[in-house]
Amino acid sequence: MIRKRTNDRSTKRQQPSSLWQNCTNLRSLKQIHASLIIKGFNSSSYALRELIFASAIVIPGTIDYAHQLFDQVAEPDIFMWNTMMRGSSQSPSPIKAVSLYTQMENCGIKPDKFTFSFLLKACTRLEWRNMGFCIHGKALKHGFQENTFVRNTLVYYHAKCGDLGIAREMFDDSAKRDVVAWSALTAGYARRGELCMARRLFDEMPVKDLVAWNVIITAYVKRGEMACARKLFNEVPRRDVVTWNAMIAGFVHCGENEQALEMFEEMISVGEQPDEVTMLSLLSACTDLGDLEVGKKVHSSILEMSLGDLSVLLGNALTYMYAKCGSIERALEVFRGMREKDVTTWNSVIVGLALHGHAEESIHLFREMQRLNNIKPNEITFVGVLVACSHAGKVEEGQRYFDLMTNLYILAGFLRIENSHHSGCLEPLNFARVLIRLMDLSASFKNLVIHMGILLSVTYLVLGKPLPSLILLESFKTST
Repeated sequence: MIRKRTNDRSTKRQQPSSLWQNCTNLRSLKQIHASLIIKGFNSSSYALRELIFASAIVIPGTIDYAHQLFDQVAEPDIFMWNTMMRGSSQSPSPIKAVSLYTQMENCGIKPDKFTFSFLLKACTRLEWRNMGFCIHGKALKHGFQENTFVRNTLVYYHAKCGDLGIAREMFDDSAKRDVVAWSALTAGYARRGELCMARRLFDEMPVKDLVAWNVIITAYVKRGEMACARKLFNEVPRRDVVTWNAMIAGFVHCGENEQALEMFEEMISVGEQPDEVTMLSLLSACTDLGDLEVGKKVHSSILEMSLGDLSVLLGNALTYMYAKCGSIERALEVFRGMREKDVTTWNSVIVGLALHGHAEESIHLFREMQRLNNIKPNEITFVGVLVACSHAGKVEEGQRYFDLMTNLYILAGFLRIENSHHSGCLEPLNFARVLIRLMDLSASFKNLVIHMGILLSVTYLVLGKPLPSLILLESFKTST
């Protein structure tokens, strides 16, 4: 354990505060930590506070290292506890913030106003209504009911979690309302569909920051009221990438893909840097338009942005766009270049190959997928492989794949006809076998896909299970 010094003012003076300001990754942070140990600062509470703050808050993805450092501290102060709760509330595991608070209570450490703010943000992300109410009660118990900072955070929590009655009551009773509380309540009404109330709050807001503008613009976008959204967009004193993304995504959602592309051109012309969200919306527009040339330009923009390795989402969108637009070679190029893939990635290429006349390649890719341990085929894969087998005239092979997938993959566990509860599966399974054997191999891909879609629908209806998303399949179907 690293013991906390009772007095380390001289140590604080000796250490430059900018020591880890330029630290951008875990490796450099560990180097700084090692240097501090060598120089004898390993027991300095100041040094530990700064290291924990850097790893929990400043440097992305280093919260686990912050926990390791924190666990070495014998007597953490309230700043360290709050730092860890803040970092955890923003991490992929916000539940750890609540766990830390429990530990802090057991250690007899008295919380402050920041403690409850970070806890409530964690509960908001977790959508924990009961725990949020519990934290609300504890904040009142510790005498923070009149604290403006805590009250505004409570308004934010209740508005986000759907308790608008409580949020509005606390908002109305607040002597001082910050822009976060105004924006949270506005967004809460917008999510509930009360756009008129949301707009009234926005108009009454004494000071509107960019977040507030983005909230109300997004509210109109989600309602499909693009004219109102555009009017507000034109009035925004300052825009950021979120503002632009809201408009671009809104146009795509409403099917106004040309306007989405024009908005992107306008975004670039004013010098705003697009991000991954922007590119996902643009690729969706290109896919819907079937515009391969514009899609290639978007791909070039992604490469120029130097985003590094393609994320799974962005790689999937590119692969799907190229496959849907008929450029299978480019789809495969993107596919092969992705370091991480999920089942959607594989399905985009397997189904795309099958529906564009590359049956052998589709089947080969499926065989390659079978050798993976971390990705299993689903119902979309199932349809794509059967389409490929049918188009290639491989009826018997299609039968084997159907039986294989029935036993090992997507139908395993809930399409077992020996299960007495699922005895009704026999009919759709027999229907599938008949379909494979008797299908006219000269039939169009479109009819084949429609039949397979019916098969899946019948199967899920017989089982009484919700029909999974077949958006990928449907969009390919409409392009054939």
